[in-house]
Amino acid sequence: MNIKNIIKLSVLCFAFGNLSAQNPWPQTTETAKPWTRWWWMGSAVDEKGLDKQLTTLSKSGFGGVEIVPVYGAKGFEKQYINYLSPEWMKMLRFTTDKAKSLNMGVDMAVGTGWPIGGPQVDEENAATKMVVQTYEIQPNEKFSEKIVLKDEKQKNLKTIKLDIVTAYNEKNEAVVLTDKINADGTLNWKPTFGKWTIYAIFVGKTFQKVKRAAPGGEGYTLDHFSPTATKDYLKTFDKAFGNSNYGIRSFFNDSYEVYNADWTPDFLIEFKKRRGYDLSPYIKYLVSDEESETAGRIKSDYRETLSDLVLNRFAQDFTNWANSKNSKNTNQAHGSPGNLLDLYAAVDIPESETFGSTPFDVVGLKRDTADIQKADIPDINMLKFASSAANVTGKKLISNETFTWLTEHFKTSWSQAKPEVEQVFLSGINHVFYHGTTYTPADVKFPGWLFYASTNFVPENSLWSHLEGLNSYVARTQSVLQSGKSDNELLVYWPVYDQWASPKGKDMAFKIHNIEKWLQPTEFHKNLDRLGKSGYSLDMVSDKMIGEAKLDNQNIQVSKEGGSYKVLIVPQLSYFSESTLKNILNLAQNGASVIFQSEPKDVKGFFESEKRRNELQSLWKSIPFQQNGNLKTAAFGKGKIILSSDVENGLEYLKIEREKLTDIGLKFVRRQFNGGKYYYIVNHTSKDINQNIPLNYIGKQVVLMNPENGNFGIAETQNNSVKVQLKSGESLIIKTTETPDNSISKWKYIEKAEAPIVLNQPWQLTFKEGGPELPKSRTLTKLQPWTNFTEDASTQSFSGTGVYTSTFNVKKNKADDYLLKFDKLYESATVIVNGKEVGIVWSNPFEINVGKFLEKGKNTIQIEVSNLMANRIRYMDQNKIEWRNYHEINFVNINYKPFDASNWKVQPSGLDGEIQLIPIHYSK
Repeated sequence: MNIKNIIKLSVLCFAFGNLSAQNPWPQTTETAKPWTRWWWMGSAVDEKGLDKQLTTLSKSGFGGVEIVPVYGAKGFEKQYINYLSPEWMKMLRFTTDKAKSLNMGVDMAVGTGWPIGGPQVDEENAATKMVVQTYEIQPNEKFSEKIVLKDEKQKNLKTIKLDIVTAYNEKNEAVVLTDKINADGTLNWKPTFGKWTIYAIFVGKTFQKVKRAAPGGEGYTLDHFSPTATKDYLKTFDKAFGNSNYGIRSFFNDSYEVYNADWTPDFLIEFKKRRGYDLSPYIKYLVSDEESETAGRIKSDYRETLSDLVLNRFAQDFTNWANSKNSKNTNQAHGSPGNLLDLYAAVDIPESETFGSTPFDVVGLKRDTADIQKADIPDINMLKFASSAANVTGKKLISNETFTWLTEHFKTSWSQAKPEVEQVFLSGINHVFYHGTTYTPADVKFPGWLFYASTNFVPENSLWSHLEGLNSYVARTQSVLQSGKSDNELLVYWPVYDQWASPKGKDMAFKIHNIEKWLQPTEFHKNLDRLGKSGYSLDMVSDKMIGEAKLDNQNIQVSKEGGSYKVLIVPQLSYFSESTLKNILNLAQNGASVIFQSEPKDVKGFFESEKRRNELQSLWKSIPFQQNGNLKTAAFGKGKIILSSDVENGLEYLKIEREKLTDIGLKFVRRQFNGGKYYYIVNHTSKDINQNIPLNYIGKQVVLMNPENGNFGIAETQNNSVKVQLKSGESLIIKTTETPDNSISKWKYIEKAEAPIVLNQPWQLTFKEGGPELPKSRTLTKLQPWTNFTEDASTQSFSGTGVYTSTFNVKKNKADDYLLKFDKLYESATVIVNGKEVGIVWSNPFEINVGKFLEKGKNTIQIEVSNLMANRIRYMDQNKIEWRNYHEINFVNINYKPFDASNWKVQPSGLDGEIQLIPIHYSK
């Protein structure tokens, strides 16, 4: 066989390491295993069902669950249990006790559905908004209209109040009239000249209620900006939990999806305290459509104040409360009208979210455009907001809501999940939560209860028996990514004031669903993209973090537990804080290296802008730049400051080394531990890699570790490079250490592959389990999917496991191993050779080593193939068999239309093409 074919061989064909050696893998704890969001529909749970499902989840490799009660199934109302009721708390206690016995953990949401809210949220603490009314006073006209709330729904509120009344003449001169309004709404003021427009701001409510709420959890959403709302809300949990945390590891809050909430009753007071001036004379610039520089500056201050309030009054209060229960808290900051980095950093476990499907170049990876979200493509840099906050501040765990709407319902294979979760890991995240699993009572028929927006990680899924393959991969990978701490060398400042300065709109929510507006067009994002592809490792940093940073041996460190960074990069920006620039110069004075992509153009905000602009310019002029080739450099105290439009030029000048392995398309994330480093490396290219790759750190020993099967061995190294063989779609962990372990065997590289043996003999096809009925057994003269047999209707509707069985002969051969290679596999399989289970084939490139299971002469092979749920669901919809019957949203497709699979095409199921047995030889 030629070298091209050798390269195509998988990392899976590497031999097992010496099992008597010390295992280099970190311990796989419950936290290292994947967790799953666990929807309790209607909270209609019982001990028998909880016991059964937790046990099933544990056997499949899950380390924990995250309880989120939601709306219920129709016809089961008598089984509903009200959220936080004594009976509900009894079920929670049973759950945590059972989980503990299985070495599993339990988290739970502080509310049902989302966003946070419920019956304990009264009118005063409900999400609040400005209600704006305008009035005109013509010249020489007596103004007789009363300034009272006109909105009928808002008028019925007990908490309604008039907060600001300001009049503007045609010259934009303002007169604040708030104290000129009588109790009945009459205006005690008369202009002396000209035409005037009055802006009246009332404190109103959004009336938004919890979405997808469970029984006992219905009610208004919370005012995240209020000084009392979060604390009052959590008192209900104090009452239910008493002095116990009921075994809850972490209390969870879902993404901020509060709409039109842009005010709070004491906002004016907080604004003046934090921004230094009264907003009342400038309210026109906030609420009108005027797009002027003044409007942008006022809105920047307004948005920064909202950010302060959601940070101080929600995120920090939530953390303090959870910690008082001896638990942690988890929060999804995205979507919030605040600085995401600071919000993520304010909690114990920051959590990001992937929504939709990413295109990858992996050979053979299935991605049907008809079955994916068109609008949402996950962005690794969006994920890095959460990991950056954790890395900078030293948090051990960074979680992710993973696989939300990965594909259309019932059409997701585990092979499609693998590269998506790999991208999550590459962003620095190390604790994934599948989205997700629905509790189903034992007596509910197929497909059980299902949530409308998930990838269905449920025992009723016909692929369930092979989920252990994905879960084991995730567990091994996370065991490494949770070890030590991140090893990123660059800090990149997020110019949030450039976003906040936009004169459009009022509040600004940084959502994952509109990154094409606020993130991707920016120079900041372009820098993240370029630097990552060039092989640099980075985290983002906020103004607040820079203010807290100190120097540690000329490296920048925000927290003793956090990362230590060689360079701070300030990307091209328009608006900057003079305080942040002062803090950066202090860092440089003490030894930091800083790269500015451009000179800051102006100060942020409105108050005393001219004075602060002069201060900014004075600080900038204090940097003694000298032209140095195509960039400017300055020695500043013990540090260095670089001005370069090309950031990479600046990094080269500072002699910051990049990891050159990205030049061939490999992706990586790096961790450091005492005495060494881990590299997690992924090949998402369409190429196969068979070469030495350079690493910045080699150490005294390099061990290769395969996260898919656990194999390990000592690598070949040469001149600070490591030999790897990675096929398209594969990954590898490289452990470099200063402490060699001589008991570990050498990693066995493929040196030669002989001509493949094609298993083209007859096959028996039988059916093991599934439904709606088992198709009849048959003999195949050639391999083909069972869905090819259209004359048998049961093959078109069957979802489950079909078993392909055959025999073949192996002649005496000096091969070191044999690789079983699948041409087309729909969707995953367990391979059994001579009655012994070899393993699960579930991901690209669909290969597995079978050499040690083969015998000279006759061999029997069984391939247990499981297909998607899609064909059975199609059959049920065609025959109008009711299976989706829920309250609230019921069940929708990926485009949020009523779900109907009756017109779906039959999904191919089983084996197709050739199966090859390839004799391979390892290098000596």
